[in-house]
Amino acid sequence: MIRLIILAVAVCSAFALPIVSRSEWGAAPPKWTTNMRKTADFVIIHHTAGSRICSTFDQCKTDLLNIQKDHKNNRKWSDIGYNFAIGGDGSIFEARGFGKQGSHAPSYNDKSIGIVLMGNFENSTPPANMLQKTKDLIAEAVSQGKLDPNYTLYGHRQVKATACPGKNLFDEIQTWPHWKAN
Repeated sequence: MIRLIILAVAVCSAFALPIVSRSEWGAAPPKWTTNMRKTADFVIIHHTAGSRICSTFDQCKTDLLNIQKDHKNNRKWSDIGYNFAIGGDGSIFEARGFGKQGSHAPSYNDKSIGIVLMGNFENSTPPANMLQKTKDLIAEAVSQGKLDPNYTLYGHRQVKATACPGKNLFDEIQTWPHWKAN
């Protein structure tokens, strides 16, 4: 019995942050996956541009499932495009996860972690809990060796012609460590 408890603690402590697994949010399996060849050098921040910020776990799950369906069925991607999603309820959702190449930023997919904040941040700023969870996830990625400690932080608009991640979120991330103009 004691060995079982120790094993459970060891497994649960692999990541310091609680991350909602794909199975917990009901993700459909990917059509295929491509592993990244090396540690990520970039973090690319996105917003979903949806009209609302999901405020409950169930709302966030539903929104994430709809995003995955859109990415797979309409955009013809293998899976949801991002590596992680941050819900308005403060949940961190595994999308593709660490070590998997995303479909969120052309020319950067094979060397970045794509993090999407769920909501439209053109005219509003994400709640403090979403911003903190994003920072926590980035720190966890560095701590786990999934992200180079000297990474560069970009907003999606810096790598593609788009308004993403919204004006207010873009203004916010420009104050964070590792953000760079390009």
